[in-house]
Amino acid sequence: MSDTQIDIRPVTDKAGRKAFVRLGQQFAARVPHSVPQLTSEMMELIDPEKNPFFGHATVQLFMAWRGGKPVGRISAHIDHLALEIPAEQGMGPGTGMFGYFDAEDEAVAEALLARAEQWNREQGMTRMLGPISMSIWEEPGLLVKGHDHSPMIMMGHHPAHYKGWIEALGYTKAKALLTYDLDVTHDFPPLIQRIVKSGERNGRITMRSVDRKHVEREIDIILRILNDAWSKNWGFIPFTQEEVDYAAKKLKQIIHPEVNRIAELDGEPVAFMLTFPDVNGVLKKTGGKLLPFGWFHLLRWLRKPVKSGMRVPLMGVVKELQNSRMASQLAFMMISDIRETAVREFQSERAEIGWILDDNQGMVAIADAIQSKVNREYWIFEKTL
Repeated sequence: MSDTQIDIRPVTDKAGRKAFVRLGQQFAARVPHSVPQLTSEMMELIDPEKNPFFGHATVQLFMAWRGGKPVGRISAHIDHLALEIPAEQGMGPGTGMFGYFDAEDEAVAEALLARAEQWNREQGMTRMLGPISMSIWEEPGLLVKGHDHSPMIMMGHHPAHYKGWIEALGYTKAKALLTYDLDVTHDFPPLIQRIVKSGERNGRITMRSVDRKHVEREIDIILRILNDAWSKNWGFIPFTQEEVDYAAKKLKQIIHPEVNRIAELDGEPVAFMLTFPDVNGVLKKTGGKLLPFGWFHLLRWLRKPVKSGMRVPLMGVVKELQNSRMASQLAFMMISDIRETAVREFQSERAEIGWILDDNQGMVAIADAIQSKVNREYWIFEKTL
């Protein structure tokens, strides 16, 4: 093999998965404002025995080699639940995916995407979406705006030139995902405050914190609402019970009841808002390493993430109430309550809301009403195979 020839090899074992993760870390280290992630967490996400995503997905990881050195990586995968989603919701029959995309140069990018396309065609797929790494609920989309600052927890960060490489191979934008930055040190506009106060006077509405002693039960409630609330959204794929149980175990470490809410109407849970302190701030300080002192910093931070930024990754209102005044009122009440608590209890100064679909008019209107501003934009691309 010549030093210029690109060889695409499948990842077939644990050693290969380690090399796959290590290569991704090496690429990330070159990108300004990227945040080193914990190797153990990244390994778990691509481990078929640990991540319940594999219970409804077929996955193949690939690495690119040139001159004896790894020069790129990609996942090709099929989420079989996505195949059951109506095509008008962005997924549907024949939809394969790619993710975990990193490439040394444009030639490597072309070789990797061609191999992922070939793999998906061999599985009977007629269309490829990506990057989605690997579940739509993990890190979907390629960063196309917001390269000048670090991402918050569970958001990707990619070199700006990847967009051009992908588009040059015939991919077009399928959907844009937005995140919104909010200065939480300021009160909301008077109109929003009046809406919130009106809701607080409504005896039918109860706003409560997540109960950390029963976090599995609470996460089950939240994800049942989510599966209902998001069921008609573009790209929606329902959580399985295995994924709900897995999420409860993972989230128990970072759930702070003070900044997570479940809203009840006449005693029934109808809405929720999840808020995570931004662990990326700690990972930047420790370089993503737990040893020798990373554990100390991380555990201390987990107990009380003072001055941490906050990210609202998920919120939802049951479908029955959507497009009603009650839905927006509940959303404003939860946001207002969490904002005040984050400032008072954690001395937070900013929050990030998202991702939000760019054509989700209701959520975009809420984000605009509280005077938050788009700070990052991600694209999911598509191509007919």
